[in-house]
Amino acid sequence: MVIEKSKIAILSTVINFDLYARSSQFFPKNIQKYVIDGRNGMHGINSLFYMMKKLKNKNIEWLIMTDEDVLFYDAEIVFDIIDKMQSESYTVCGIRDGGMITHRAYNPYVINTFFSIINFKELEEIWNKNEIVKNNYILNNEFDDNLTSLKGNYDKNNLYEPYYCFYFWLRRKNKKFFFLNAKMNEDYITNSVEYNDKIFLYHTWFARAYGNNEKHTKRINNIFDSLSFEENKTPHSIIFKDNTFFWIKKIKKNYQRIIRRFNIIIK
Repeated sequence: MVIEKSKIAILSTVINFDLYARSSQFFPKNIQKYVIDGRNGMHGINSLFYMMKKLKNKNIEWLIMTDEDVLFYDAEIVFDIIDKMQSESYTVCGIRDGGMITHRAYNPYVINTFFSIINFKELEEIWNKNEIVKNNYILNNEFDDNLTSLKGNYDKNNLYEPYYCFYFWLRRKNKKFFFLNAKMNEDYITNSVEYNDKIFLYHTWFARAYGNNEKHTKRINNIFDSLSFEENKTPHSIIFKDNTFFWIKKIKKNYQRIIRRFNIIIK
């Protein structure tokens, strides 16, 4: 099943643009690159909501979401994954946020957003922000995934990330998830991600530290050095930034602080 690349896009919420300038050269070719500027504190669930606001009605059918500290070893494999997702009616693809990566012992029923693929056309059809925010909970034995193959630690009742509600919402709408395999690298921080037993990307973590911390910069550069490079002819990134986000967030925090102090005085 051939998917038109004009209907596939890749989105990154970026806090380190120096790292993105290098890592994006290894992104899948000939698809539009979008960026959400996360230097104002926008990430996680807020980034997801902003994503829908900015990308809706752009004729995107499949959206790849990846952080700037993801380095693609064989980016073309993502198109094979999308082909599988389309033919087998998967809505979301990614790596479990528990049981797969040593330092992510959280909920195994949802994914970590460092890399994912989503059927964006389907998401547009069902999108409901009010429903999503009401799904930040989990019931005992609610999901029946077979977790016996997971070698790492996890917590089936964990609500560590505020963005979990988005994936719980999709699961409660009976949308299919395709979970990929991940393995720890020899540096014990980086993890690889596989499809059909082939590594196609590395997630290096600690994007903020790149260029600022010698240890992590050297470690990430070691992964860069292991990759083969070809000129990427993907169009330049289109960058979105919500200039009001930081101030609105700050005002809300100050308001909540005032309310808490007022309640203490009343008591």
